[in-house]
Amino acid sequence: MTREQAIVTDGMWSGFVRTDAGMTSGWHHHGDYDTSIYVVSGALRMQFGPGGNDTIDAVPGDFLHVPKGAIHREGNPSADEADLIVTRAGTGPPVINVDGPEPA
Repeated sequence: MTREQAIVTDGMWSGFVRTDAGMTSGWHHHGDYDTSIYVVSGALRMQFGPGGNDTIDAVPGDFLHVPKGAIHREGNPSADEADLIVTRAGTGPPVINVDGPEPA
């Protein structure tokens, strides 16, 4: 993932995120940040919940909300690059990597 910062204030980060085709992140959460994602192009697959068994697939025009502390991973299941607008509101470290999802 490539992140381009657009706006930063005390308690908020917003920017453009480009995700390569077929890429999947590691498991993580965003601490005390609530995150809003808008899919501009491509596709986004969000996995979360017990055992990572819950999935949301998003396409251009979709918005997603990732609540603070929610363990998840995201990826681009398509053959094309995905472009996203991401805004985080909160404080502390913006990304906390973990070994895996919550147990099933």
